[in-house]
Amino acid sequence: MIKFLDLKKVTESHGDEIKEAVSRVVDSGWYLQGKEVEKFEKDYADFIGTNECITCANGLDALIWILRAYIELGIMKPGDEVIVPANTYIASILAITENGLVPVLVEPDITTYQIDPDKIEAAITPRTKGVLIVHLYGQCAYTDKIGELCKKYGLKLIEDNAQAHGCKFNGRRTGSLGDAAGHSFYPGKNLGALGDAGAVTTDDQELATAIRALANYGSSRKYVFKYTGRNSRMDEIQAAVLDVKLRHIDEDNARRKEVARMYIEGITNSRIVTPTVKDWDAHVFHIFPILADNRDALHDYLADNGVQTISHYPIPPHKQECYSDWNSWSFPISERIHAQELSLPISPVITDEEVNEVIRLINAWQD
Repeated sequence: MIKFLDLKKVTESHGDEIKEAVSRVVDSGWYLQGKEVEKFEKDYADFIGTNECITCANGLDALIWILRAYIELGIMKPGDEVIVPANTYIASILAITENGLVPVLVEPDITTYQIDPDKIEAAITPRTKGVLIVHLYGQCAYTDKIGELCKKYGLKLIEDNAQAHGCKFNGRRTGSLGDAAGHSFYPGKNLGALGDAGAVTTDDQELATAIRALANYGSSRKYVFKYTGRNSRMDEIQAAVLDVKLRHIDEDNARRKEVARMYIEGITNSRIVTPTVKDWDAHVFHIFPILADNRDALHDYLADNGVQTISHYPIPPHKQECYSDWNSWSFPISERIHAQELSLPISPVITDEEVNEVIRLINAWQD
């Protein structure tokens, strides 16, 4: 079986360092809000290229806290609009609606699967207060045009960097390109913890202070509560593990790019659309997405031949039951991607032999 993602093998690739880090935390007797979190926050901020990193419980919370902090600081208010790609994972949208804000869905570019910069301006209204871009599948969604539009209209630019740790735009890391960014360290991410964990990066000191308080019950001083916050904290073990894996992220991403090149150069089946890559620094291939007209048949064929694949994501956000008021909306480009996308196995530990077998099977597929 060629696994979609062999997390056990990924962990084992840094096993001795991870075991040492976990043992260090266990032996310390300090498990929350300690030196490991403090060190990871500094190291990750340095890696991303921002002044501030605030850790939290998970990636969804990171996005929720950014928007909630903007509300608490009077920059946004419930009912304001936030532009977001129509084809994103639902967490990007949940963070908006959780705060009483209104998501405005914008179609992606079919060649990149990222929000189409040429469609954003038409979606801006007097109530628009932000643009939330998503570096989907590990590819940079930021463009100079998006940055210019946000400056022109005075909009906050928020990055969902959950899938793009280490990705770059003109030498700068994603997560440092906008006003604030949310990061997920879910185990399957390029930089993955051994459980749930997340973070916010920003250069905005006032925003960082508000987020740190919100994620700590609303308190920045013990037993004094400025906000009605929640408990959303990264624990010491996750911070220690992430700090180990952070040292290897560029190397791991380089292997992902090698695998992606093999797929792009090797897959010749005319029924398959492989990703368009204009800048290899601007993609870290958290996912290797292909499009196929009969996606489900290809999934079953590969499964029957011992290859695990996953669809990211079979149902677009506007067709989900939780947003039933949107179910009549039409976003044909997003709907095509959600209907045709299939993710092939990719990771730092997949072997060339496994990749070549996936390529052979895809090229032989006739349906």
